[in-house]
Amino acid sequence: MGAALRRIQLGSALSAFGLGFTVPYLYVYVAQVRDLGAGTAGVVLAVFAMAALAVLPFTGRAIDRRGPLPVLIVAAGTAAVGACALGLSNGVTSAVLSAAVLGAGTAVMQPALATMLVWCSSAATRTRAFAMQFFLQNLGLGIGGLVGGQLVDVGRPASFTLLFLIEAAMFLVLGVVAATVRMPRAPSIGDAVPDDGTTPKGGMRVLLSHRAMVQLCVLGFVIFFACYGQFESGLAAYGTEAAGIDPSTLGVALAANTAVIVVAQFVVLRLVERRRRSRVIAWVGLIWAFAWIVAGYAGLGHGSQTMATAAMISTYALFGLGEAMLSPTVAPLVADLAPEAMVGQYNSAFALVKQLALAVGPAVGGPMGASLHGPYIVTFVLFSLGISVLALKLGRRLTPVQDKPSLAAVPSRVVAVSVPESEPVTAPLG
Repeated sequence: MGAALRRIQLGSALSAFGLGFTVPYLYVYVAQVRDLGAGTAGVVLAVFAMAALAVLPFTGRAIDRRGPLPVLIVAAGTAAVGACALGLSNGVTSAVLSAAVLGAGTAVMQPALATMLVWCSSAATRTRAFAMQFFLQNLGLGIGGLVGGQLVDVGRPASFTLLFLIEAAMFLVLGVVAATVRMPRAPSIGDAVPDDGTTPKGGMRVLLSHRAMVQLCVLGFVIFFACYGQFESGLAAYGTEAAGIDPSTLGVALAANTAVIVVAQFVVLRLVERRRRSRVIAWVGLIWAFAWIVAGYAGLGHGSQTMATAAMISTYALFGLGEAMLSPTVAPLVADLAPEAMVGQYNSAFALVKQLALAVGPAVGGPMGASLHGPYIVTFVLFSLGISVLALKLGRRLTPVQDKPSLAAVPSRVVAVSVPESEPVTAPLG
């Protein structure tokens, strides 16, 4: 990796480390530590997600017009303010407003970081760059959650305030590290920031007319709905209600998920980076379908409690294996589909789809996982198989190099610039 890419990865890892301090404990902090009740805690979590939905539609154009670096710095500062304010909040209004600021800041950071990775990587290094980011972010989240768990004390609100201040400090570190990055002016992104200050040509109409990107967004929604949207809602409710596992076991299961990602990421990368992306994603759908079947055995089978617990932990571990396969395929594909002047808008659109899935997933999966155990498992087995079907259909719309970047004859900053079908353009490889 070049110096710029190393600094981006370092800042991304440290911000994830800061998030790990607070994400597992946000509900407990609002509901119990600040004694604002479960209803307020639910509102805070909802506002955190809704803030992301509110700002992401405007983020992409800002990135493409101003560049990802200043957008990232502003977002990191905003998130730091939100984290500090939430750590000091002791009322409903202040907690909700602080969560909105924090949610908006962290949401904008995602596409800004993704665009910086695109700018600082080539076709030969982009897959590994995104895999490394996913690895470091999961490692940071896991370590942050582990350290935070040793610091918190429900009887001492100051201990939670400390966690939020550490999180804010990590966001500021991200901003400082980002400010030292010298962004390249490579040919592939030379038109992304016009010298005359005008807005680049593009917009939602261009994106919606791009069938491959629309199909990728639909696929992304199903992926995040069927996996990430169930971790802390439907799957957790199913595990405790149907499988009868102890709530503390969910922490072990999440740790197993993170451990598989950390251990398997680069082994998996060697296996998938020279294979077609669409087929790798299709395999993920099959792995996750099997994971849901294992979960079905945990709650609907007639094995011992020990077997049910092992099955639930295995389910989370299998999800981690699928996540490790997705990290070097989906995010780089978004970048390779984007026209030069719309990298930020494509990344922001995909981040918006992710947030929508994360908002809808718990609302649908939570009640089903708690009471409709059989239908819940069947539904998400079918959704997982749907991932495989959608991935194979998407593969037919990709160019050979977009689907399999290793086919590129020479290193290039752009794998292939894909534009809407109404504007067929062949991008140079050099």
